[in-house]
Amino acid sequence: MAALATQIGHFGRMSAQAQTSLGKASQAGVSSDYRALVCIFLNGGNDGNNTVIPNHNDSTISNYNVYSAARNVLGLAIPQANLAGTAITVPRMGNLSYALHPGLGVLPLSGTFVINRGIHDLWGMGKMAIVANTGTLVAPMTRTQFMNNSVKKPFLLFSHPDQITQAQGGRSDLNSFTGWGGRIADLRNTTDNPNGLIPMLTTISGAQLFTKGVTTLPLGLPDSATNPGTALTPAGFANNAAGNARKAAFNALRGVDLSSAVVAAASQVTDAAISASIALRTAQDTTVPFPDTDIGRELRQVARIIKSRTSLNANRQIFFLELGGFDHHSIQVFSQANQLTALSQAMRSFYDEMVAQGISDKVTQFTMSDFGRSLLPDGTNASDVGTDHAWGSHYFVVGGGITASDFYGMNGANGTPYPHLAVNIADDSDSGTGARGRWIPATSVEQYGATLARWFGVPDANLVNVFPKIGNFTNTNLGFMQPPA
Repeated sequence: MAALATQIGHFGRMSAQAQTSLGKASQAGVSSDYRALVCIFLNGGNDGNNTVIPNHNDSTISNYNVYSAARNVLGLAIPQANLAGTAITVPRMGNLSYALHPGLGVLPLSGTFVINRGIHDLWGMGKMAIVANTGTLVAPMTRTQFMNNSVKKPFLLFSHPDQITQAQGGRSDLNSFTGWGGRIADLRNTTDNPNGLIPMLTTISGAQLFTKGVTTLPLGLPDSATNPGTALTPAGFANNAAGNARKAAFNALRGVDLSSAVVAAASQVTDAAISASIALRTAQDTTVPFPDTDIGRELRQVARIIKSRTSLNANRQIFFLELGGFDHHSIQVFSQANQLTALSQAMRSFYDEMVAQGISDKVTQFTMSDFGRSLLPDGTNASDVGTDHAWGSHYFVVGGGITASDFYGMNGANGTPYPHLAVNIADDSDSGTGARGRWIPATSVEQYGATLARWFGVPDANLVNVFPKIGNFTNTNLGFMQPPA
């Protein structure tokens, strides 16, 4: 019973009063096609400067030599020769060459990495977009405005917990107690999944702000090491006379005192948990191999749930996963390579599985992080070089629903979405002799999220329900997703 109660606690069901209060805002029509958003949060602050790198020598904007001069003093810059396998041509940057971190490309098979594909190949297939220099903002901000405090700044910049809260909460003017994934579910759950056996939200990474709504809560599941069909199974009912008697009594109790709204709601949640458990027992496994890493197992579990979407009556789903270990104050070159390799191979396996399921254009993976990292190295020698907390970074969007492979986002000081790689000027929020290169984001989390939410099915008129400060930004569609159905 205790185990069942724990699992039931993961289910959030919307009360009749809550449905009425959302009411008109969410009645844009029941969705007729499946869509899913898969948020992968890179906890610790991924270094965007070594994730997407200029690979050209055009002197009018930041090029490889500028990047290398800033970072190679302690060996933090990736040698240009190592970028040949992950080079990309970027239309918005005049078809100049950029490159992804080598860990995002094809690597030899080894250990837990049972595939040798990465997300780099998806760029050439038109299935990956990069939203450059994105981060937490209260309103658009230039360097001058940052320095003279004429535009409100996100509270407690460069702090892990605060910037995580703002990125997952979808607003930076105050502490949010709900996440933007949760608010999408509040708005759309009863419209899009009226007969769903599980909530619209599922987390494979425990309780997280992103999945917390006012009237909806997520289903919490472990990774693929646990069969999803056993995760919600009631405990304590052995298949013998005593166990079957207890189970019969338990089922009978769920039909008692249903005149009480509280008891009826609890029974409804229990029924949903048991129904979902039955549906998931026949869940098919993935056909594509996944790496045996934390993020690989998490994405494999998401793929299993998506494969069961029909039996779960799920027409819209939002998933949250987390990959930690990005707070690289030291040993960054080695550590980030391992983390990005794990991310890349898992994301590629997941994309390939969606192709196998025939819904690659209906499922979108996207990354977020607390913040980026400083351009200048942090440390005293090459053996332990790292970077410090910064601000704007680069996010990946992967799936068949993107518009095209390109850089997206608002333009910064140099007239492009890719930041100007120089300290104490242009996009740098630092000043003086201690400047390290911490980019003021040109694009906000709200603009990024609104573009994804619109594709998911949130009407333009309801974006303010999900992102309360969206009115501070004139462009709420960055163009990287195809129009909604």
